[in-house]
Amino acid sequence: MKKVLPFTGSGVAIVTPFDGEKTNYDALGELIEWHIANDTDSIIICGTTGEASTMPDEEHLAAIEYTVKKVNGRVPVIAGTGSNETRHAIELSQKAEALGADGLLQVTPYYNKTTQKGLVAHFTAIANSVKIPVILYNVPSRTGVNISIPALKELAKVENIVAIKEASGNISYTAQVAAEVPELYIYSGNDDMIIPVMSLGGKGVISVLANVMPKETHDMCQAYLDGDNEKATKMQLEYLDLVNALFIEVNPIPVKTALRLMGKEVGNLRLPLVDMADDTLAKLKESMTRHGLI
Repeated sequence: MKKVLPFTGSGVAIVTPFDGEKTNYDALGELIEWHIANDTDSIIICGTTGEASTMPDEEHLAAIEYTVKKVNGRVPVIAGTGSNETRHAIELSQKAEALGADGLLQVTPYYNKTTQKGLVAHFTAIANSVKIPVILYNVPSRTGVNISIPALKELAKVENIVAIKEASGNISYTAQVAAEVPELYIYSGNDDMIIPVMSLGGKGVISVLANVMPKETHDMCQAYLDGDNEKATKMQLEYLDLVNALFIEVNPIPVKTALRLMGKEVGNLRLPLVDMADDTLAKLKESMTRHGLI
């Protein structure tokens, strides 16, 4: 049975605008409208870039609810509901499904981590608790855990585990996933590897870059999907310096800073995240100026 494809193209891992200890919903609404007007293909709310780890459950779920209502079916909304405690992930996932999310993004358990057998049990329990599609999120640089190919093969047997956000940065691993687990759709989790991953059959990207360049990120993906490999590759390489600048400090510090520099009301970072150092800020501004963002 063919799995449901959540979206193709550019899904933005959207920042969460804060006003102190509260979410600024007016600003979030403005960002969502800007993304839809600029052809973003999906909104991913409450992921790493959205600082979900600093949001209490009530605020986390309220942000998902607001996003679903604001988007109103115009593009798919994917909710980050992962946790390193399986019961908590199930609870968030069931509530996000009830609020109308079109899919879920599930990060591997971090800090306490687990074995490969544990990953299969964890993700299977979450997926079985809901009916909507689940995207696995593999980001070993943050979690200390990499999903093995045998584990992915087991997880692919679960009907509503449909895709993987592959952010290992290891193109050889991504190729292995594409070759050995063809049942799962692949999204690039790295903005510097969008087109390389799509060349292996990937369906798009869950993107930080799209926060500041929504139209360009969509156009890059769409060019590849339309068969214009030359244009897609040219765009990938053209924006490489900006992508690197957006990760010059821990994400989402630079991207939220960039949006503020662009005049977007995204507000403060939450501790433990802090404002950029002067030297890295200067490099970010230089790259943004080069691309006409400021």
